[in-house]
Amino acid sequence: MLIIPAIDLKDGQCVRLRQGRMDDSTVFSDDPLAMAGRWVDAGCRRLHLVDLNGAFAGEPVNGEVVAAIAAAWPELPIQIGGGIRSLVTIERYLAAGVGYVIIGTRAVEDPAFVAEACREFPDRIIVGLDARDGLVATDGWARVSSVKATELASRFEDDGVSAIVYTDISRDGMMQGVNVDATLAMARSASIPVIASGGITDMADIKALAEVAHEGILGAITGRAIYEGSLEVAEAQAWCDGFAAGERN
Repeated sequence: MLIIPAIDLKDGQCVRLRQGRMDDSTVFSDDPLAMAGRWVDAGCRRLHLVDLNGAFAGEPVNGEVVAAIAAAWPELPIQIGGGIRSLVTIERYLAAGVGYVIIGTRAVEDPAFVAEACREFPDRIIVGLDARDGLVATDGWARVSSVKATELASRFEDDGVSAIVYTDISRDGMMQGVNVDATLAMARSASIPVIASGGITDMADIKALAEVAHEGILGAITGRAIYEGSLEVAEAQAWCDGFAAGERN
């Protein structure tokens, strides 16, 4: 299971929000490139970037920062979400060296777009499903739909989606623990690998996810925990590697 550090971009800064609220953010760095380097030095094997301004604007806003990070570590898989609603935007990010793009709002509003994107850019498309009480939220989590996250996930079964990033909004940034049951339900709803997001606080959360990772959980995104020091990227990744090899229980 991959430990995936999150770098959330707002106005060119590295921040963390609580439950997706733009008015409740903590700035952790004015230099996202340096912050990316910190996680690379810690041994991360993938980075999760979010253009928060872009999620609300419906188009990239912090694209230059994303491109700079991708250029600095061309061998590191980087996934970017926030404001990705057209094939043109996807093409530009991939051309800049980004490994995967995450389609969120457009996936909910126009599921057929996901299939189209997968045909155009095979193995490079991730769907982001952000849920509150099991229902999908869109537009930077500002709107909650009537669509169940697990039902929507099953619609992408045959599209060629590389992974689903599943975020429990109520847990995100709150340091209250990951929602293992909801993440597992998502993994069981389709054969698409799931990346857990929201609420990861310490090694107990990592261990709980690792116990069920064989059911289709590819990784865990962590933000506030690694910024505030309750979780260490290198330690968590080493533990997961050992667990997968049968060296820990």
